[in-house]
Amino acid sequence: MKTLSGIKILDIPKISDPRGNLAVIEKDVIPFKIKRVYYLYDVPSDAYRGGHVHKNQLAFLIALSGSFDVILDDGKNRSKIMLNKPNKGLLITNGIWRELDNFSSGAVCLVLASDEFDENDYIRDYQEFLLFKSR
Repeated sequence: MKTLSGIKILDIPKISDPRGNLAVIEKDVIPFKIKRVYYLYDVPSDAYRGGHVHKNQLAFLIALSGSFDVILDDGKNRSKIMLNKPNKGLLITNGIWRELDNFSSGAVCLVLASDEFDENDYIRDYQEFLLFKSR
């Protein structure tokens, strides 16, 4: 699978300590102000989440626990990335279709978003997404 433009794995600063690690997201770790935070958990291993694109919103996904795959599609190319480290996050720019699947037991996906929820920012139909990308 091909690497897509606008998709980046970013390191989250980690402070190691014998008592446990601490990861910190502040200042310029991600390239946007966080306006929404949500997380997915207790996702059955045979289920998938996502299945949409944002017209404007940016997202930063982190596997806080466990692992899952993120399938990304720019309308021409597809890529799959496994997230399984809480000190690495996946930056997804706008205009990228995303699906999440293959959740391990106990997986938790944290999402930091650049905007509050707005249904008008979503495209949830893949064919409509392809039309959007061809404009």
